Amino acid sequence: MALAVGIDIGGTKIAAGVVDDDGRVLARLRRETPTTEPLEVIDAIAEITEEFRREHHIRAIGVGAAGFVDATQSTVLFAPHLAWRHEPLRDAVARRTGLPVLVDNDANAAGWAEWRFGAAQNQADLVLITLGTGIGGAIVIDGQPYRGQFGIAGEFGHMQVVPDGLPCPCGNRGCWEQYASGRVLTRRARAAAGEATALGMSLLAAAGGEVDRIGGLHVTQQAQDGDEEAIAWIADVGDWLGVGIANLAAALDPGMFVIGGGVSDAGDLLIGPARAAFSRTLTGRGYRAEARIVQAHLGPEAGLIGAADMARLTARRRRPASPGARARVRAAARTGRSPKPRR
Repeated sequence: MALAVGIDIGGTKIAAGVVDDDGRVLARLRRETPTTEPLEVIDAIAEITEEFRREHHIRAIGVGAAGFVDATQSTVLFAPHLAWRHEPLRDAVARRTGLPVLVDNDANAAGWAEWRFGAAQNQADLVLITLGTGIGGAIVIDGQPYRGQFGIAGEFGHMQVVPDGLPCPCGNRGCWEQYASGRVLTRRARAAAGEATALGMSLLAAAGGEVDRIGGLHVTQQAQDGDEEAIAWIADVGDWLGVGIANLAAALDPGMFVIGGGVSDAGDLLIGPARAAFSRTLTGRGYRAEARIVQAHLGPEAGLIGAADMARLTARRRRPASPGARARVRAAARTGRSPKPRR
């Protein structure tokens, strides 16, 4: 059994696990991100890996980072929540640990995990959309992650959907994530608390009386408890989600869209309106097959599972998939069998 460490680095936490070749997480560690400084984060990665190695024989390390990663899967070009600019993370971690290391965008890692072990195992082509504070994404084509010429494909959240719309932290206006993410729910919830509406006061109480602690999770809980206004808010997000998915279908035409991230915990309250909006806005509707829209299966551990699996496979193969391998992926998708990379 070939084991790898998967590490998911966020602005506030580092989630790590030992992952086997069937995608099972055998051991877990969670740490606060110690600082935005790269060297201290690298120290934390090395310490976590060493702790795992006391009990497990580790073959490789995969790191998923929330940011832009170059096409060689070695350098974090830009991470919005960390002070990383052209940071050679792969080589730095490899020097500290003596193990093969792979670095990728966290959404790419999650998309790979859902294709290998989760909701999209029998699909040749899929698009993962992660809904959290913003929107991330990943593309798998012919059973291979698609990263683009420069490694930055999948930044769906910053497609402009409303010209001169709401300002986005990226510097542009009208980005999709301003209308179809947890940010929308948080914005509406805090405004409702400030206006002392009935839902706003319930949300404020759930957040311990602190407006700044109100988040999308509180809205989801209220909706799942049957609050009609909270349900309508989530449906609005689902509507915008479906419109954006229709645009992606026009460009990419995948067989499946997988919806992950914290907002996806709303389940059918979100996915149902998204499917309806997708069907009514899809180009050529009624004359073409429609991609399935499903909820992700692997939850918040998808990123570390995918990062570990990619690192393990890369350390073993060190070569891209052949055209024959791509043909086998498509044949398996047609027959419903899941093609597993050789171990």
